[in-house]
Amino acid sequence: MTDLHRLADFPDPAFRTIQFSSYDRRSVLPGGPGWFANNDGFGGEEIPNFEAVAKEPDENGIGEYVICDMQGPGAIVRTWSTTMTGSIRLYLDSADVPICDGPAQEFLSGAYRAFSEAAGLGGDTLDGTFCQRDAGYCPIPFARRCRMIWVGDIKTEHFYHVQIRRYDPDADVVTFRPEDLKACATDIRDTARVLADPDAECSPSSSQPCETIAADVPAKESREVLALRGPRALGQLTLKVEAADLDRALRQTILHIICDDYPWGQVQAPIGDFFGAAPGVNPFVSLPFTVHPDGTMTCRYLMPFKESLKILIENRGEQPVTVTGTALSVDYAWNDETSMHFRARWRVDHDLVASNAAPQDMPYVIATGRGVYVGTALMMLNPAAVPTTWGGWWGEGDEKVFVDEETFPSTFGTGSEDYFNYGWSAPDIFGFPYCGQPRNDGPGNRGFVTNQRWHILDCLPFQQRMAFYMELYSHEPTPGFSYARIGYHYARPGLMDDHLTITDEDVRHLTLPADWQPAARFASRDTVFMHAADVMQANADVTIEAGNLWAGSRLVAWRPQRERDELALRIPVAEDGNHAIKLGLALNEQSGRVSVALDGKPIAFEGQSEAIDLCVPHRVLLRQHGSDTVTLTKGEHELILRFAGPGPDGGGNLVGVNYVGIQRRD
Repeated sequence: MTDLHRLADFPDPAFRTIQFSSYDRRSVLPGGPGWFANNDGFGGEEIPNFEAVAKEPDENGIGEYVICDMQGPGAIVRTWSTTMTGSIRLYLDSADVPICDGPAQEFLSGAYRAFSEAAGLGGDTLDGTFCQRDAGYCPIPFARRCRMIWVGDIKTEHFYHVQIRRYDPDADVVTFRPEDLKACATDIRDTARVLADPDAECSPSSSQPCETIAADVPAKESREVLALRGPRALGQLTLKVEAADLDRALRQTILHIICDDYPWGQVQAPIGDFFGAAPGVNPFVSLPFTVHPDGTMTCRYLMPFKESLKILIENRGEQPVTVTGTALSVDYAWNDETSMHFRARWRVDHDLVASNAAPQDMPYVIATGRGVYVGTALMMLNPAAVPTTWGGWWGEGDEKVFVDEETFPSTFGTGSEDYFNYGWSAPDIFGFPYCGQPRNDGPGNRGFVTNQRWHILDCLPFQQRMAFYMELYSHEPTPGFSYARIGYHYARPGLMDDHLTITDEDVRHLTLPADWQPAARFASRDTVFMHAADVMQANADVTIEAGNLWAGSRLVAWRPQRERDELALRIPVAEDGNHAIKLGLALNEQSGRVSVALDGKPIAFEGQSEAIDLCVPHRVLLRQHGSDTVTLTKGEHELILRFAGPGPDGGGNLVGVNYVGIQRRD
């Protein structure tokens, strides 16, 4: 779970990673009718989302359904769910009694939780390490068979993923027993410690000193910044880019890592995108990658080479850039039978129409040869106008992975967010050892959005061929969509892929559309939106700031001088009735807390009576906050924002107000 170096050698014993999921069973013919069907666990599907029906529903609607029945040897390596009702029964080998029989959601979001009390493993060990967001990385090996049954009402929600390694038949695997967790508690805690702090715990040791990287790269020129002789491996690469326009430079400066005198780099990617958090600097920490707030970026994937490795920095922009950093090489004995090169080949499609009417399978890696798929990064510009997750969502689409001779994918998912280990188009910023969402501008899922997932325990080996696709499937047609992605993988020499040379058009500088307006559709239906600048009362502490992140490209930047200072907004209501107030507020590290009153009475937002904390470090975001339902009469009402001081974790006195919405609730 923490040994990144093992990924560089083709696994022995060999295995194939297969995913069982609640994908829509109407998807039968690749590219044909039903291929983009989307009833993948909501309940009441025409065809049950399982391998088989083990027992028909009883008078209470409770049936038994086979999630998987795999002949061993193998190991469960990842499980995921968001809201799966019912229970899971897990049978290993020839046992007639389940090794686990308990709540489905508890098991699928982290199987060791089902045994943690007896094993003495608490949430402080598992949370954020073995259990990451809605996914569990809790290895459960078996020697001969794994059979998993869901017991529940098929009319209720039942979204699930179960990933299993199926080893070659002669692999020697010892079947899991709950008492193993107690016996291995020290190893489990050591693993959790590394996963919790990869920067401190996962840096490689080497007999060689770090090589220094430093180069000024003029516009439209290239510089070789590192040359190593092998056999060795690059164990850790740290880079930092400096330029007048850093966001532009991080996309337009291309990183080439060329091993063993290949004519093209095994790694070819914009330098910011390669580290998994583009566009711009969006800090996060994961097992293979870290991006620090000052722009220092680290990669810990091992990059072996037999004879040589060189790094070339290509500047496709119009401004000079400076690239500095370090490269730590480590001992590595190249094996002509099993050793592999690390590959990261970036690709992008601009000016797409993301659509629910015409979803598309977006290719990440299509390759012929032998290798192991180890990670995904997805960087998008989503110009959706609906300011809520229901309506502005881009990721209804499923991942589909074909391995070797498969004519139907052995990995077929249930939604892009599910692949990235979260659920329900969540807009929040998060990061875990194997997954993260380091950027999501908002409101909802609008703007620049980046998702990532690293296949460490759940890597995907292939012997002959790999084809990795992700559906682009949005809530409504959205023109002007930009979709960049990297499929990180290791490959034996001789692998061929469909990569194309990166062009100036590919790395053109992207900006959010100017003067966008919130749309009153989906979750925003029956809403009248107003720009805060148009309805605020005069205030000496207010300035108007421009920026395309903001609706109307305008933000009311209020800087109160003391706590309890007020900013008044006069909002018209068209008719009597029940309504909800929507506030589009800016979040950044200078922001403070604000409470809200309507006609002199405090109102709560998202059911919370406390002041809204707008402080978010290292980012600038726009979020829509919704009030509880209030009864309003026709006419003008006064909305008062009251400054409540800095947040508990820092911040200042900035309150950015972009827009106000009045949504009819009758």
